[in-house]
Amino acid sequence: MTDATETHGDVKTAVVTGRHPADMRGFTRLFRALDGVDAYIQHMEDFSADVGGVRDWYDAVVFYNMHGGSPAGDGPWYESRTRQAMERLGATEQGVVLLHHGILAFPQWDVWAKLAGIPDRGLSAYAHGRRLRIHVAAADHPITAGLRDWEMIDETYDMASAGDDNEILLTTDHPECMRTLAWTRTFGKARVFCLQSGHDDQTFVDPNFREVLRRGILWSAGRL
Repeated sequence: MTDATETHGDVKTAVVTGRHPADMRGFTRLFRALDGVDAYIQHMEDFSADVGGVRDWYDAVVFYNMHGGSPAGDGPWYESRTRQAMERLGATEQGVVLLHHGILAFPQWDVWAKLAGIPDRGLSAYAHGRRLRIHVAAADHPITAGLRDWEMIDETYDMASAGDDNEILLTTDHPECMRTLAWTRTFGKARVFCLQSGHDDQTFVDPNFREVLRRGILWSAGRL
């Protein structure tokens, strides 16, 4: 069988960061290692400003940002541009991936809650360096097909799990963590993949995490 990326080329992917520190060396290495993903790491301001008119050129957008509040529509030009860019999500079939703290971005904005599939995204607590048992809850989904349960080190989020209007792919029974770790949904015309995992290089180097993220990006872009 021919991989879809061999026919259509690598998935052109904007990886949007901002308002949260990260191990950028490990993060960059992570995306360089994802077969079939052509990643362009950039700050939210650059993505929103869309210099060169390339925002719609991307097949998928990965959000690894953690902006607070909600994007202002009448604030400084960069904030209004951010709101315009975010409100365009779902207007096309451009895939959307919310990665780790990207799920928590814009906590006072209903649009992002609908994008994430969690009405109440309040975070009660978090803990670094925890060993989680990851359970494959949807063995027949393209993102998780053929994968087996595994363990890895990551940060836990104590918050509400994804709701019943999502397809749950990965779960955990860690007492300090939300039960759902990976899920899919639709938002307008867009496929959305949410992955709670991905705090730092302890997780970035895990082969199962990398494969789930890689497939999630391809799936969101309609390539899987």
